[in-house]
This record gives sequence, structure tokens and C-alpha cells, in this order.
Amino acid sequence: MITFSAALLPAADAATQVGSPMLNIAIFGAFVVGTLAIVIKVASGRKTAGEFYTGGAAFTGRQNGIAIAGDYLSAASFLGIAGAIALQGYDGFLYSIGFLVAWLVALLLVAELLRNTGRFTMADVLSYRLKQRPVRIATATSVIAVSFFYLLAQMAGAGGLVSLLLGVSGETAQNIVIAIVGGVMIAYVLIGGMKGTTWVQIIKAVLLIAGTAIITAWVLAKFGFNPSGLFQAAADNSPEAGEKLFEPGLKYGKSLTTKIDFISLSMALVLGTAGLPHVLQRFYTVPTSKAARRSVEWAIWLIGGFYLLTLVVGYGAAALVGPDVINAAPGKANAAAPLLAFELGGSVLLGVISGIAFATILAVVAGLTITTSATFAHDLYREVFRRGKIEEGAEVRVARIAAIVIGIVAIVGGIFAKSQNIAFLVALAFAVAASANLPTILYSLFWKKFNTRGALFSIYGGLISSIVLIIFSPVVSGKAPLVEGGPSPSMITNPAIDFSIFPLDNPGLISIPLAFFLGWLGSVTSNEHNPQKYAEMEVRSLTGHGVAEAVHH
Repeated sequence: MITFSAALLPAADAATQVGSPMLNIAIFGAFVVGTLAIVIKVASGRKTAGEFYTGGAAFTGRQNGIAIAGDYLSAASFLGIAGAIALQGYDGFLYSIGFLVAWLVALLLVAELLRNTGRFTMADVLSYRLKQRPVRIATATSVIAVSFFYLLAQMAGAGGLVSLLLGVSGETAQNIVIAIVGGVMIAYVLIGGMKGTTWVQIIKAVLLIAGTAIITAWVLAKFGFNPSGLFQAAADNSPEAGEKLFEPGLKYGKSLTTKIDFISLSMALVLGTAGLPHVLQRFYTVPTSKAARRSVEWAIWLIGGFYLLTLVVGYGAAALVGPDVINAAPGKANAAAPLLAFELGGSVLLGVISGIAFATILAVVAGLTITTSATFAHDLYREVFRRGKIEEGAEVRVARIAAIVIGIVAIVGGIFAKSQNIAFLVALAFAVAASANLPTILYSLFWKKFNTRGALFSIYGGLISSIVLIIFSPVVSGKAPLVEGGPSPSMITNPAIDFSIFPLDNPGLISIPLAFFLGWLGSVTSNEHNPQKYAEMEVRSLTGHGVAEAVHH
């Protein structure tokens, strides 16, 4: 979910592996077999487009809320945030705060209105009162871009987890694991559609939160359930940071640039969540707008509770494992939680955490794949290429084929990216979502003068500006390789290659306001205005009237 997945680099030395790799593999295999059996059971019967894309909108608010938590909490959320807190203390916990606040934006501005207005995809909403073809093409381009970079980061992270949790090294072994993850993910989507994928996400969310809760209770028990004792031990075991673990600024307070960069990152995290396509599509899996709102309420409680648990896990890793051991392990910060699990419960607990980490990746990539395949089949193939003249069965077949192609592309991309710093891919996904998707969603729902030109300016402007700024930022070139206390690594680690001219790691501070401005500029410079269609959309968004009908005109 977050940029820390970049630290999951292949191990140079498998000798630092702890625990039993065979036990880890056995637990992972049990999860795959169990969830595939469940997917096959719940996915029986003919697949209509509605069932494949949204599970027939048959899930309750509670079920969907748990699934949203499963979709949202990636392996990097668990491993990355815990590691960030262990090494950076307060500044690491700021990621948790940003992600949690983001759900208030989704709850108050997006969830219910989006559920009422759309049917299958985000493009249904954005094109409802605008010109269908250009807006659907622009939206599909943005959705596929966000999903691809997010998917690529998760697949590459799977390759890195091999060295950290399974004790294997070498190109071939990691490529095989990436291919296995991709193959299982394709199976989930093809067999179960959204219904099967949702149950995988529900199971994964329960496992992830339960596993983290067990570690949390175990850590607190070590210190007599006295948080003060835990925090003091964390400071004592971190000689370089010490008491600074509990103060802001350890990571983002070193210079004016890092402070501004944190503001930029915060904007992307808080606003990007409400524009993530695989999260937004979950709002269509419930039957009513009330259930959509209840879904977000459940998600907020579960995600918020999970991030509070990571606070104990992170400081527990600092206290019981120590920053020196964490930084010496494969994956560095991402090794904190597994090393803590091994310290507490030996190979068995590490094996459970290993299985949960892989389950997490499987659930997230399955959600991303079904969202991308729905965008291609429904928005591009049906509405743009065939102009709505296509049988439902043919559309589902196209979606299945798209899922296979997307899975293969993700596997190949993950194999090529596994040895690279992929932080910029995740940052790019959030930046694009916050820049290209959210401004257009808010304008479409709330501004009656918004029109097609404004949508195209906003989507393409946010997409292009975020990508260009990322390319010319220090994330891609110009920084030295990662050293303790030093700068973050760039994708191109050769210091002789430096074309960075934008000083911030995350472009949100520039690209998000620019996208809002371009949406306004495009709208006021166009004479297109359809007050009747806006009135229809307003009624639909507030009441849900007509939501079962096709949303094209």
C-alpha cells in the first residue's frame, strides 16, 4: 500500500534467514488451497456482468467493510508501517494517521454518492452527464495507469518477500514465486469474479488483523501490559534515535525540503485513497447507499484499529529486536515485524506471519486485477469500441481475457522490477489517483458547470503532471543508494546519472492543485452546459433512484 514496499529487495545473503522456510511455504500453501476451495464454492453458476464485476451487489455493509479493509491493507501496510515505526518512531506512525484520515474523505464526500450514481466502474459516474466516449477513454487510461503501477509494486514486493520469509535466493527462485502469485491471482478472478475475490479479501483481513493483534498482545505481555515500559525499552534499544522516537522530525524534520515533502506526501495519501479505483469499485458490491456508507464505517474502525496495533508492533520491534538487527536483515525496515514474530514465537509464529504476508499480496492483486479487467471490458470494449451494442456474455468473456492478459503483464513486470527500487511506482499510483481521479469525481458530483473539457483537462493534466514530476524527482535519479540515516534510494542508483530537477519525492503538492485548476479552467472555457443532466445526476446521487438501470445515454 505504501512506499515502504520498495525496501523488499532480493536478499544478497540467504544466510540471514530465520525460521523454517518449509513451514512458511506449508502455511502459505494451506491458505491458497483453502481460499481456492471457498472461491470455487461461492462462484458456482453463470456469471453475468453484474456478478463478475460487483458480486451481484449481494454483500452486506459489514462484509463489504471487512473486504475493503482487506483490499486496502497490503503487505507493505503491515510490514512497512511496523518497520517505519521501529526505525523512525513518530514520523513512521504519521503514515498510519494519513491513511486513516483518508477514509473520512471517502466517507463524507465519495462513498454514498458514488454508489448511488454508478453501476460497475468509476467511469460510469464521471461520464454520466458528460460526453461518453472521450470521458470513458480518459478515465480508463487513468484507472489502468493507477492499477498497473500499484499492481507492479505488489508483484515486485512478492519477489522481495521470497528472500525475507522463505529463505531462497537467486533470480530463478524469485521469478517462480512471482509467477505463482500471479497465477493464483488469475485463478481467483477467473473462477470467482468479484464474489470470490471479496471472500478472499474478507478472510485475509481477518487473518491479518488477528495475527497483528496476537503479536500486539504478546509484546505488551512482555512488558507487563505497561506501554510506558515498552516505549522506554524501545528508546533504550535505539541508541542513535533514543527519545527522538517519540518526537516529530526524525525522518521529515531534517530540512525545509523534507518538511515540504511530507506535506506533499500527506496530500497524496489523504486524497489519493478516495480516488483509488479498486477501492471505489467495492462501493458497488452492496445493494444500497446505506450499506455503502456502513461499509466505510466498518472499514474505518478496522483499519484504524489495525494501525493502532502496528504502533505496538513497531515499538516492540525496536525494543526486542533493535534497529541494528533490522537494518542488517534482508528487506531492512520490512523485516521488523517478521523478526519480532520470530523473537516472540519462533518458527511457528514467523510461519504464520509469512503466510499472512503472502495472503495479503494475493488479495490485493486480485482486487486490482478485477478492477482493471472491468475497466477494459465495460468502459473501453463495451461503451467505446462497441458503443454499448454487445451481449452481456461477450462482455464477461472479454473481462476474463483481460484478467489473464493483465495477470501476465503483472508477472512479467514484477519479474523485471523485482531488483529495482519500486517506491516511485506506489507513490505514482497515489499521486495519479489524487490528481487525476479525485478532482474529476468531486467536480462531477458537486459542480453543475463542470463539463467534458474540464474532465479531460483534469484527468489528463493530473495524470501527465504527476508522471512527469515523478520522473524528474530524486526518486528516479540523483540520490545515493540507501544507507542508514542517509537519503532514500533512487531507481537509478548511479550518482553520475542525475536528471532530477524537481526536489520533492512526491508530486502531490503540485499535481493535485494543478488538476483542480485545470478542471476549472477547462470548464469555464467551454460553452458545454447541460443543467438537466446535472439535475438528474444530483437526484440520482442523493436518492439512488435509477441505480439499477444502465448508466449510459
